[in-house]
Amino acid sequence: MTGDPQAGGPAPRGQDHFPSLLSEEPPSARAAGDQDGNHSCARDLNLDQIVAAVAGDREERDLITTVLRGRLRDAGAVRYRQEVFRDLENPALLGAVQRFSGLIGEVRAHLRQLGEMRYRLQREGWLLDAAAIYCDAVAGLAGHLASAPVSSRALLAFRGYLAAYVASAGFTALASDTRNRKDALARIRYCTRINGARVEVSRYSGEADYSAAVLDTFERFKQGAAKNYLIRYRVRPGMNHIAAQIAGLVARLFPEQFTALEEYCRQHAAFADEGIRRADQELQFYLAYLDHIRPLRAAGLSFCYPQVSASSREIRATGTFDLALARKLIAGHTPVVTNDFRLDGPERIFVVTGPNQGGKTTFARTFGQLHHLAAVGCPVPGGTARLFLPDRIFTHFEREEDLAAMTGKLEDDLIRIGDILRAATPASIVILNEIFTSTTVHDARFLGTKLLTKLMRLDALGVYVTFIDELASLGEQIVSMMSTIVPGKPAERTYKVVRKPADGLAHALAIAEKYDLTYQRLHDRLAP
Repeated sequence: MTGDPQAGGPAPRGQDHFPSLLSEEPPSARAAGDQDGNHSCARDLNLDQIVAAVAGDREERDLITTVLRGRLRDAGAVRYRQEVFRDLENPALLGAVQRFSGLIGEVRAHLRQLGEMRYRLQREGWLLDAAAIYCDAVAGLAGHLASAPVSSRALLAFRGYLAAYVASAGFTALASDTRNRKDALARIRYCTRINGARVEVSRYSGEADYSAAVLDTFERFKQGAAKNYLIRYRVRPGMNHIAAQIAGLVARLFPEQFTALEEYCRQHAAFADEGIRRADQELQFYLAYLDHIRPLRAAGLSFCYPQVSASSREIRATGTFDLALARKLIAGHTPVVTNDFRLDGPERIFVVTGPNQGGKTTFARTFGQLHHLAAVGCPVPGGTARLFLPDRIFTHFEREEDLAAMTGKLEDDLIRIGDILRAATPASIVILNEIFTSTTVHDARFLGTKLLTKLMRLDALGVYVTFIDELASLGEQIVSMMSTIVPGKPAERTYKVVRKPADGLAHALAIAEKYDLTYQRLHDRLAP
């Protein structure tokens, strides 16, 4: 799609010279981003829901999906994307970029439709319109970026690229030729006379405008504003054979203008610059994510740009939440509960206990989501955050037993956990949620102790959700977190997960629920 300077099109700068908006490295040199071999991770953490919601039905959803699924391990690469997001927090700049993106989308739609058009004159007119929209989009964004308060490396480089491109002889010729052809065609005036099946086309020679005369005649009968009963039909930009023949007759009446249009199309058939096209593609990632979090910000939830490191494991976050769950809660006008967490010094693993349905699994998902989104370069849910850039994220969430498999649930758990332990490194994050629930409390305690001991020796970061309170005090690498209840109302959950020693109530509540002896159930059974 790059213009050919030999044919008079805009001189391309070349793909290798274009400053990518996603990475300082050229596309040929950079990797697509780390992908987890543990394919259940996206499902367990609801990342698949987040990616699908962000990408939506956008034309560039494949690129958006690829970027959101990949992770960066270099803090500088993460900050490169964060800088672009920060610049786009400026409403004026965001509006200019959205306008540019919308216009380039129209250009792509025009160019796609060219192949469906049967008549040459229609194709030439459609190409001219597409080029006019393209010139407007490029010149408009270049003009805005020239004076906009831009600080990101990516947009500063793109501003320079745009400025040089707009000033190039190729783009100047394209813009000038497009304007001249549009003006020349706009000055054409002709008359069409229809008499039965006969259609005559002639030059306009000052004949009366009968449409204006009819409107003027009926103006005297107008009584206030009338309702418009005209129906607007959505039609494809087609041209039937009658319109094509009329256009052909007009072209014969004005050969100079239409010969010039034909020559214009030969020169500028491939007017779109490859760098501009790729910039628009990459901008879709930023625009899509900002669109996704906009309603959450409007509801009062905070997003921040985390400090990131691939070496320091001292992490913390305040006011954070599950992004996938929050979208659903906000849509249902339900308040979102936020949580804080931190790991200092030798601390590596959160062991989360507490009553069922109290927010433990949501906390585990939030922890994983934050680290994934931070490694993509996105603003993350929360007021402040300092996060680790993992090599991989492993998850093990409880799932229904596969009746077709020849293994039991405990054996399946052990196989999956074994695969994780063999693949995980000290730079990994491991999130384990409600495992060993199919066995006895004694066995769950024994297996949980063995598993956590291995993770502590590995020195990886992690979250372990369990109902075995003793696991929360295995060593200095363990941090005990608890989901809490409303004081005095054990049946009501706060959904807050706080840093505190396990108090033994989770196990007691699990037993009470098993035997139908919870406070609420006893109250219901004994009520008169």
